[in-house]
Amino acid sequence: MALPDLIEITPLNPAPLEAKVTMPGSKSITNRALVLAALADGEVELTGALWSEDTRIMVDALKALGFEITVRPDATEVGNRVITVKGLGGRIPNGGTTEAPLEIHVGNAGTAARFLAAMVCLGDGAVRLHGVERMHERPQKELFRALRRLGYQVDSHNDKLPVTIHGGGPREASCTVSLKASSQFATALLQAAPRGQWYVDLAGANLDEAPYVRMTQEMMTAFPHGGGTFAIEPDASSGSFFYGINLFQETVEVANWPLTGWQIDAQFPRFLSMPAEISRATDLGDSIMTAIVLAPLVGRPISFTELGRLRVQECERVQALRTELTKCGATVTEAGDTLHLEPGELHGAEIETYRDHRMAMCFATLGLKVPGMKLRDPACVKKTFPNFFQKLAAATPEGVGAIIRDADGKTLTGDALNAE
Repeated sequence: MALPDLIEITPLNPAPLEAKVTMPGSKSITNRALVLAALADGEVELTGALWSEDTRIMVDALKALGFEITVRPDATEVGNRVITVKGLGGRIPNGGTTEAPLEIHVGNAGTAARFLAAMVCLGDGAVRLHGVERMHERPQKELFRALRRLGYQVDSHNDKLPVTIHGGGPREASCTVSLKASSQFATALLQAAPRGQWYVDLAGANLDEAPYVRMTQEMMTAFPHGGGTFAIEPDASSGSFFYGINLFQETVEVANWPLTGWQIDAQFPRFLSMPAEISRATDLGDSIMTAIVLAPLVGRPISFTELGRLRVQECERVQALRTELTKCGATVTEAGDTLHLEPGELHGAEIETYRDHRMAMCFATLGLKVPGMKLRDPACVKKTFPNFFQKLAAATPEGVGAIIRDADGKTLTGDALNAE
């Protein structure tokens, strides 16, 4: 069984919940850790690793490149796995030829597309990276420019995917990279730099405004590069959907909230107070979408600023959020890269999720308060949180006891809520 094409979320009973829900591992940390493990000087065991579409894509890509990887269940969380990677010290075993490059499909996983582009330069063969249509639209130019500056051949007719990258192994070289379009460009280069003998200049970036690059640097400091065990912490952005319920109904807690400070979205609970202005650049990462969707419930105007990065992710998220919130009766003004929301009464609507996992999860959370919220293509949550709807529907304290129905009004339970 699998999720149907359309589901309806039923508002929660107003009684206090006393829920204490656990989150799966961080996608951002898992995919960074997989690359670092492959580049390590020995076997690395990753515990608490997220098992979702994006992380499976990375595992499959590393296997295609010749790395030995084993995956087994994680007893502490059904959405996680224990992944063991045999690191080869910077060696990339497999690669194709110029005439027949090794083909790797990255889906719509930005982390896989960017991180692998830098990593495969350490090998000797040619690798062609390609994905779904949306991935072919997402920016790559700054990363490809940096790789060319390092001396590698990067063949792309428009500096986007699909791309063929010709390895050349380590070479002492330097490059600069801007973080303007995506901080993943810098992460890709920084992760491979020690093995590639590269010097990467972050072009004067203020790391206070680059939390995902800071995450990478702190991870690289803590990582067992000589082999060992590395624990993946739970995903804060996924936790925001559950913490956000506290805006309209107490008490929902995330039992395993991350504490390292690596994830900017770990700040989400303190933004439940909903200040008058929240920035995507300095305050929240992807969880700002949760705050945007719930903002009309707060009772006062709120502006969300510096949202430009959202436009070039899984969908054009600024436009998508404005469009779907407007369907629900919200008053939303888009000015540049700012969305301004006024308080007001909302109603249900049939929500287009744009194949975007976070659009589906944000509006599912809103549906726990607003009646009549229907979601198209809810299975898109498999990208980062395949058992999201199962957790919503689970009885307290493990879930919030949400009732989720199909288009015929039948209540969905168990495997019927699984997005895999």
